[in-house]
Amino acid sequence: MKQFLLTMAGVFAGLVLFFVGLPIVLLISLASSAKPAATPANAVLNLDLRESLADQDSLNPLAFLNGRSLSVLSVVETLHRAETDDRVKGLLIRLPEAGVSPAEADELRLAIRSFRAHGKPVLAHSQGLYAQGISTASYMLGAASGDFWMQPGAALQSVGIASSDTFLKRFFDKWQIHADYQQRYEYKNAVNPYLYSDYTPAHREAELGWMTSVYQSELGEAAADRKQDVAKLRATLEAGPYVAEDALARRLIDHVGQVEDAKAAIRQQSGGTELVDFASYRAAAPAALVASPNSIAVIGAEGEIVTGTSKNGGLNGQSGVYSDDVAQAFHDAIDDKAVKAIVFRVSSPGGSDTASEQILAGVRAAKAAGKPVVVSMGTYAASGGYWISSEATEIVAEPTTLTGSIGVFGGKFALADALGHFGVDQRSLGVGGDFASAFASGQEFTPSQSAQVSAWMDRIYAGFVQRVATGRKLSPERVREIARGRVWTGEQARQLGLVDGLGGFYDAVREAKRLAGLPADQRVTLKTLPAKKSMFEAFSHALGVSSASLKAVAASAWLLGDPRAQGLMDQLAHARMGPDGSTVLAPTPIR
Repeated sequence: MKQFLLTMAGVFAGLVLFFVGLPIVLLISLASSAKPAATPANAVLNLDLRESLADQDSLNPLAFLNGRSLSVLSVVETLHRAETDDRVKGLLIRLPEAGVSPAEADELRLAIRSFRAHGKPVLAHSQGLYAQGISTASYMLGAASGDFWMQPGAALQSVGIASSDTFLKRFFDKWQIHADYQQRYEYKNAVNPYLYSDYTPAHREAELGWMTSVYQSELGEAAADRKQDVAKLRATLEAGPYVAEDALARRLIDHVGQVEDAKAAIRQQSGGTELVDFASYRAAAPAALVASPNSIAVIGAEGEIVTGTSKNGGLNGQSGVYSDDVAQAFHDAIDDKAVKAIVFRVSSPGGSDTASEQILAGVRAAKAAGKPVVVSMGTYAASGGYWISSEATEIVAEPTTLTGSIGVFGGKFALADALGHFGVDQRSLGVGGDFASAFASGQEFTPSQSAQVSAWMDRIYAGFVQRVATGRKLSPERVREIARGRVWTGEQARQLGLVDGLGGFYDAVREAKRLAGLPADQRVTLKTLPAKKSMFEAFSHALGVSSASLKAVAASAWLLGDPRAQGLMDQLAHARMGPDGSTVLAPTPIR
């Protein structure tokens, strides 16, 4: 019996080491092997935009596992630092073929212009701009560089903006799938593909409205950077598509050449000798600490808005706006005496109304504490994304940010008749009030249930309208005129009074300083809240094991002779347990 127990204990320990210890050791090895080299004295940064970018950095140190190493804000912040770094002589940009979102391109364009304004050349190289994506945004980025290259024979198909929607109404009718949804109001068209077989007049108006605004904005910026008349540039682009050689002949680009030719050209223009990966430069040259008694808190919100807490997002670092986390970040900023104002970066299409209200309460609390809140809008800040922004001290959006969508929809799919075709019978039982079974997926709402859903949505919509009216100092009647679920671009929203100004992240920072009464030339610390978690805390959440278990595994790895586990052991030696069972890491001495 004793030998059996010893054998089982050995097997268990081996399984733990394999399934838990091995990932830890591998990740430690990755982290140690990825230590960046120092930036050379004559560097040209190589920024590859062909990989998709999130809007903001993940707070999860394990987020690199999802393949993303950069975000829009990290690119902007790094360029802001590089423009005054004497080691950085120039910038090479690899443009994406399928396009980036218009507001991402707006934010990056501002950073590129600022970099160039410091006397440092920028060269953009494209292997083709294709019509499948919103490639006019990529063309605008290429134009902002001042030296736009394309690979020989590459296609330039930036002839406009198009979108498509798949309408399922006839399919649903054929299979007796009943989409029982209500909208507030006609422009809240997220569920239109379930309800109709074509665009409604309001749906068509809204889609063409924002697309036209985005297109005009991108053409205007590109024409200004290319020093061309906007009408002439538009006519030339729309007469395409072109191959690179024809685009050059029509002054749409500056040079035709392979990427190696472009690298040689930017080296010659800048005097830089070494091409340095952008992410490596960012890792090797962290932002210098500014000895300042004043800070601007930066609170991020990217993704769908939901209640609860992220617990650091697991292993993949997926983004989401968790109301407990974001609300707590506002209260942390309130309690921090060094924080004089808050920049709230929002890139969200919406989500839960109750989660949105919890976050908005944090915004109100910060303002009541005398700390101005400036919203910086990213790709979109629509529906719930606008709800959480509506009562900020000021709102700054990109010209092509998609915002507004002040409305609500709700409902369900009734599937009993559809499942019956396959011999599946769905039944439901319930006790209590009639509404208890309202969202059962068998049958459509009863008349009384439908009336209750309608009243519920009316209350949410009225509350949304009132919050916008309060925050934007508009009458409820005026808000109802411009709301009705319609999406606006940042440029349109500024004209309607839904945002205060147009610009990027650093424009919002400057506005926060002004509202806090800080001199424009005074340096401040940008303090990200909530703070990024340690690698150890991320492991603890992602693997679902306790602090004690991780300590035991790390110790075992150390005893088995892996010297790379020593770093984790050093960290554990300085750890203590927090009151809620979480691990709190004390500062580790610098060696």
